[in-house]
Amino acid sequence: MIILGIDPGTATTGYGLIKIKNRLKSKRRKKNIFECIEYGFIQTSPSLSTPERLKKINNDLNKIIKRHQPSILAIESLYFFKNLKTAIPVSQAEGVILLTAAKKKIPVEFFTPLQVKSIITKNGWAKKEEVQRKIKRILKIKEDLKPDDVADALAIAVCSALKNHSF
Repeated sequence: MIILGIDPGTATTGYGLIKIKNRLKSKRRKKNIFECIEYGFIQTSPSLSTPERLKKINNDLNKIIKRHQPSILAIESLYFFKNLKTAIPVSQAEGVILLTAAKKKIPVEFFTPLQVKSIITKNGWAKKEEVQRKIKRILKIKEDLKPDDVADALAIAVCSALKNHSF
């Protein structure tokens, strides 16, 4: 099973794909393992109009989906905002992402940042750095995950796997 994690944004949308693999631990028990398939971000230029930025997110996301055929799309939900100016563009990007998933008939799961932190670190108030360290360890990634949207997207994908697939 392949899970596509998304951290939505108009300027930068982070994405991360993980695969859940089964490997025999013993003759009787299987040990599930995560494999990081790909991660990165979709970046749009501030010089583009809002419709053009959303179109780029849609087009790039379609290519990622076509390349990897994910079974689930897990996305960070906007549950709290400090600034309405940033909340509206993030909501627009989220809408485009949800439409893209619906057109491809990919089920969508939503996770708040608090849920992700709680599931990944067992501490809903964990700092970003703690979540990133845990994700790098789980997925056996050596390099830094930059920008933060990429690490967040991978954390969302792992969160989906841990929450829904009995590990």
